[in-house]
Amino acid sequence: MTQEFTADPALGRLADAVLIPPFPDGVAPGWIRDALADGLAGVTLFGPNIQDRDQLAALVASLRASSVEPVIAIDEEGGDVTRLAHQTGSDYPGNAALGAVDDVELTRSVYAALGADLARLGINLDLAPAVDVNTAADNPVIGIRSFGSDPDLVARHAAAAVAGLQSAGVAACAKHFPGHGSTSADSHLVLATVDAPLRVLRARDLPPFEAAIAAGVRAIMPSHLRIPELTGDLPASLSRRAQTDLLRGELGFTGVIVSDGLEMRAVSDRYGIPEAAVQAVIAGTDLLCLGRDQDHLSFLAVRAALVEAVRSERLPGQRLEEAAARVAELRAWTAAQALTVSAGPAEGADAAAIGLAAARRAIAVEGSLPALHRPLVIQLVPPSNLAVGMVPWGLRPWVADDSYREISTGTPAARLPELVTRLLAEADGRSLVVVVRDAHRHPVATEAVSHLVAARPDTVVLEMGLPTWRPAAGRYLASYGAARSNSRAAAEVLGLTGH
Repeated sequence: MTQEFTADPALGRLADAVLIPPFPDGVAPGWIRDALADGLAGVTLFGPNIQDRDQLAALVASLRASSVEPVIAIDEEGGDVTRLAHQTGSDYPGNAALGAVDDVELTRSVYAALGADLARLGINLDLAPAVDVNTAADNPVIGIRSFGSDPDLVARHAAAAVAGLQSAGVAACAKHFPGHGSTSADSHLVLATVDAPLRVLRARDLPPFEAAIAAGVRAIMPSHLRIPELTGDLPASLSRRAQTDLLRGELGFTGVIVSDGLEMRAVSDRYGIPEAAVQAVIAGTDLLCLGRDQDHLSFLAVRAALVEAVRSERLPGQRLEEAAARVAELRAWTAAQALTVSAGPAEGADAAAIGLAAARRAIAVEGSLPALHRPLVIQLVPPSNLAVGMVPWGLRPWVADDSYREISTGTPAARLPELVTRLLAEADGRSLVVVVRDAHRHPVATEAVSHLVAARPDTVVLEMGLPTWRPAAGRYLASYGAARSNSRAAAEVLGLTGH
């Protein structure tokens, strides 16, 4: 580091150039607009920023008016993880449904339509697709967000998703490097570990990232995930061996490395957000996402930590310059795309039709389904996932109030016999439909379904998560996702859209 760099009064602006902080509500606060005018790289949008599309378009326009081609990032995977449609559920099926169909052109077209939606709103970086190979059936955070458990399948769909998004002029970000699919812990809550040798990672987890890189992906997101042989005691998000040696050196990635949310407890509990930010940049990260619930003070603390780390020579000034240069290249790419890429598929009804057509193809039915008579729908509701949030799901939109019941998977097991007896009484003389979501992960769900099916073998069971478990009897269908498009497709198959 040179003395000139240490004394440079623009050091704070250089730190700004690698930050995409969040902010609350649907209007950009003054500090965000001022920071963008002074060189802030951009912002990350979350559900609380979005009331409807007109409001979101106005918000993004105000952000863009404050800077030249700022990064406007969003975590929009489609499927179960949606910010644009967090109030209704996504029009697009997620990765598990696309992997189940296994038509790479379908995956490309769905992601192209999703990208066109984002581009029309002025959003230019999508923190998607998730390209984890989901090999742990009880994975609490990836699961349905993965294209599947086969590395080759995930790799070809990763490439198609990247191509689709970027054909719309929106930068894709493949995640969660080097692969979060074999864990049974959620890195939002704890530091998850993949205790596998590097040879296993290279064969199982890395092929989708290699495919995404070959497809020209503009960004990759490391995970808050420990791989002892690769990262030692550090998560990949703070590991130079993972980011600089493996991702850049061995795999040859030259784009932007984007952090996962630094508020996630896997790193924030141990290091605090400012220190995690410094260590991430030292490791090779170029663009820092602070997480949904951080505020102006958090942004200032991270900015100050980066400046102090350069001044104390913990963080080489050249590393921060390199990161800022890569972010500038990304912004130049998105600016060029905005000038050359056409609007793509029409929004609204046409976009919804693309997603619904894909969701219909993903529906799998075992056995013949009966015609339903005055169906009673029982939905077993698991706790919300932090990545997904509180997004509506299931058959509720297609069922009358007096024909819909919910059971929490947090219900004490001792109460189940009474609940099941009461629900069976209500279903007397009616068809019975039971909706579950990742039933294999929730003992109350499997027990309740087993009791209901034992008493009513004609019960129809709809699995809207991964179809890992199914009852011994009953009629069964799987939607491979719980987005609004998946729900609509399942409702059609069941004949509920005519009720």
